[in-house]
Amino acid sequence: MAQRERVVAELGRPETPEETAARKAESSRVYRSSQTFRNLIAALVITLGIVAIVIFAVPRGEPPAPEPIDVAAVAEDVSSTLGGGVAIVPVVPENWLVTSAAVAGDDPHTWTVLYVPAEDAGFVRVSQGFNADATWPTRELSGADAAGTIVIDGVEWTEYNIPDPARAGNISAALSTTAGDDTILVYGATNAETLRVVAAGLADQIVTAQEESS
Repeated sequence: MAQRERVVAELGRPETPEETAARKAESSRVYRSSQTFRNLIAALVITLGIVAIVIFAVPRGEPPAPEPIDVAAVAEDVSSTLGGGVAIVPVVPENWLVTSAAVAGDDPHTWTVLYVPAEDAGFVRVSQGFNADATWPTRELSGADAAGTIVIDGVEWTEYNIPDPARAGNISAALSTTAGDDTILVYGATNAETLRVVAAGLADQIVTAQEESS
């Protein structure tokens, strides 16, 4: 039986071979386009799934915590390296964090230990200027003036007036004293009470150094 020719409604007549070929070509194009779009969506979904697996499922290691600083051991090395003077070892509460302990500078060599007290978000520096001159604390404190003296566990300390902490490197309180030929400076972004805790912890070493130098 001969195949009936397809009548195009809008034309009211059968398709010509050319029209049939054009219709089939257009249908193929539309089908390929739809397949391409579906493939694109599928590829995008797969890619997002892989990214999610990488982010949420793959274990990622955290950087190891820094080794705790043994201040006493570092101080011993400093004392032997400089060949003169004894580096102090601050005695502070055990829950204070030590972030650095090192010697810096040349005139004078300065042994500094930096603490973050557990009680606040500030910091405390304990610095020992070996053979430092009398003006060294003022230079370290950006020109702050002495405001008076205070005795803590038998050691007389000089207190400093710091009216503008922002201009003094965020230093808000400071104390200084001498220990033999060296000068001890306790200062930081903290309060006077916290500095007194440090000063009390240094008293025995300071008194010993003062007695040995007299």
